[in-house]
Amino acid sequence: MTHLTHTTIAAKPEKEVRAWHVIDANKKILGRLATEVTAHLIGKNKSHYSPEADCGDFVIILNSRNVRVTGNKEEQKLYSSYSGFPGGLKQVVLGDVRRMKPNYILHKAIWGMLPKNKLRKVRIRRLFIYADDTHPHQKEVMGQQN
Repeated sequence: MTHLTHTTIAAKPEKEVRAWHVIDANKKILGRLATEVTAHLIGKNKSHYSPEADCGDFVIILNSRNVRVTGNKEEQKLYSSYSGFPGGLKQVVLGDVRRMKPNYILHKAIWGMLPKNKLRKVRIRRLFIYADDTHPHQKEVMGQQN
């Protein structure tokens, strides 16, 4: 008679080896790109994923100004901010936000897709978004390949 024992392996964040993912946002759809990036930040693509442990990777997004949206979102999607004072509601259309702050669109979409818990701010710090195709993290990315 054989005795089967099942053991559960818990992910340990301090032993986590974090990879660097470089993603080109050129002509990619905003929501689909945001879900891909969120999975990397959380670590859902790893075999030892655990929701309570921080086992995500670093993500670099290039060409954020060229991300696509479908439908009429360029003219109709609103980004709102409210100061708390009467008359303090400001609403800006996605097209204007893209011209002023091209990285904000992706940052806001990814921030909204991350789980609303204590790890949210920790995970978003591993996200780097750049409007063009150059980034200052070449040493880290190349160091992971060796």
